[in-house]
Amino acid sequence: MKNFMRMMRAMVLAALSGAMICAAQAQQELEISRAVMPLIPVSLNGYSGEVESVLSFDLEALGLKITSQGAQYSVTGSAGGQVSGTLAMVGGQTMFSRTYSGGSLRAQAHSLADDIVAALRQTPPIFHGKIAYKCQVQGISEIFVSDFDGHNPVQLTHDGSLVDGPAWVPGGQELLYTSWKSGNTQILAHNVRTGARRVLAGYPGSDLSPAVSKDGRRVAMILSQGGSPNLWVSDIDGSGLKQLTQSREEDSSPTWSPDGSQICYVHRAGRAGLRIVRADGGPSIPVRTGVVGNNVTGPDWSPDGKLIAFTAGSGNFTICVVPAEGGEAQRLAAGEDPCWAPNSRTIIFSRRTGDRRVLCLLDVPTKSVKDVRQLSGSCSEPSWAR
Repeated sequence: MKNFMRMMRAMVLAALSGAMICAAQAQQELEISRAVMPLIPVSLNGYSGEVESVLSFDLEALGLKITSQGAQYSVTGSAGGQVSGTLAMVGGQTMFSRTYSGGSLRAQAHSLADDIVAALRQTPPIFHGKIAYKCQVQGISEIFVSDFDGHNPVQLTHDGSLVDGPAWVPGGQELLYTSWKSGNTQILAHNVRTGARRVLAGYPGSDLSPAVSKDGRRVAMILSQGGSPNLWVSDIDGSGLKQLTQSREEDSSPTWSPDGSQICYVHRAGRAGLRIVRADGGPSIPVRTGVVGNNVTGPDWSPDGKLIAFTAGSGNFTICVVPAEGGEAQRLAAGEDPCWAPNSRTIIFSRRTGDRRVLCLLDVPTKSVKDVRQLSGSCSEPSWAR
């Protein structure tokens, strides 16, 4: 009888424990589902070929779902020399009806997609944006520039040497990056239109990871001329060099706050974590990231100042975001090298697939991911012109 009672108590405890676990899992699933914004179903009618392809890619990149059934909104139009489009609620009111002219049909389709997203997602336009990235060409890395979706790629460097970390100067006319062309590392400033280059930093030791402030006046970078890799800032012409950190450990990957008052960077002391320091100097403070805080790399501060994206992990990398003031980071997608688009909603990043890397677009609120399939080769370290 005693053994029977013990067995019954064990069964009851097991049942209660299972119920509590299921309840906790259900609560966690509900929390996750509440955190993910749903896709908006939209139908496309009257388009074909390149215009239909552009519209589908653009809208899906911003968390819309192209479907012929169950759509909440419809886009109806044509593309006979000019792209036209009418956005309406299914069975309801028309939101706008416009015709686009000038430029290619592809550019007109991007403009229509911008207007659709502005109406349905209330976000700034990004579909005419440019990206820079590093790509392997016959085993050598070079800098390329293309449209945000990978079309119209242009090889910017032809040095036959290593390059690293392209970063736009605001305005989209100049890029900074690290080059090994001279045999040692140098940070070069490259005019995208003319091809002219100048050395911004070429100090003894390593010259790495340039990042430009939003006003285009200052550059943060990692220099090891004092021994260990530390954070430095200078004016955009390389003058006024100032050291901000003086650590024996390794600092890396600076990114500016939108107002230019602070810089977030990676500090490695045992494990790598995020820290923030004032751009005019002073003590740095850690950024709390919660349970995803191991081996943090590659932060990028969102243009609206609210979030910092970064890579977490080693081997299996994950794109995460954390409030700029610190908090519990949110895992978004498998990948690395995150860079925000100007809308503070979209992240472009790289994802490993086999022995190569592909660029991907992540819609942060919906966690929807689209590959930039137009690009060939192994592409990484994307930078979105702002």
